[in-house]
Amino acid sequence: MTSGSATRRRAAQQTVAPAAHGTGREPARRRQRLSLGAWAAGLLVVGALVTAALLGSRPTATEAERVAPDFTLPASDGTSVSLAEHRGEPVILYFNEGAGCDSCLLQMRAIEEDAAFAASGLTVLPIVMNSAEQINADRERLGVSAPFLLDDGTVSEAYGTLGTGMHAGLPGHGFVLVDADGTQLWQGDYPSMWLAPEDLLEEVTARL
Repeated sequence: MTSGSATRRRAAQQTVAPAAHGTGREPARRRQRLSLGAWAAGLLVVGALVTAALLGSRPTATEAERVAPDFTLPASDGTSVSLAEHRGEPVILYFNEGAGCDSCLLQMRAIEEDAAFAASGLTVLPIVMNSAEQINADRERLGVSAPFLLDDGTVSEAYGTLGTGMHAGLPGHGFVLVDADGTQLWQGDYPSMWLAPEDLLEEVTARL
């Protein structure tokens, strides 16, 4: 009896031991799964942040159609210009920071010098929040022919361009396409302070 009891106890111990050992490994496997899950979640968060940062640095464009707000503005050559007088032809409004921003004026000079733009018949109206004296000094220095329209901020605000550049109280570097019927078809903001004339022409002709 004693020998039989001892044999049965050893058999019971051999049966229980693997189960107990398996139970000890389970929390480790669970911790490993949790660790891998946290690591994967962290990668997703980092990826989302990088994607958001890249999207934030890209140009933004809006294609919601609306009646373009009308305006009449004094020009730097002493005349005045209204949007209504251009009814019957497509117009590009070029909002920019103006005086002190050489890139802004060189953008306009590049448009003037582009043969394809000249052949397109499109009218570009540059709009700034400067005095005539301020913008004319830079126009003459950088060789820009077109007069600039002088806004007190009302038109820039109506078109939603204020604060889209480096300064909250000034328009950013952007373009608005108004068709022959006075409908705003497209608006693009370019924080890089430059858009190649051929790219601008492609943007607007695709929508006319």
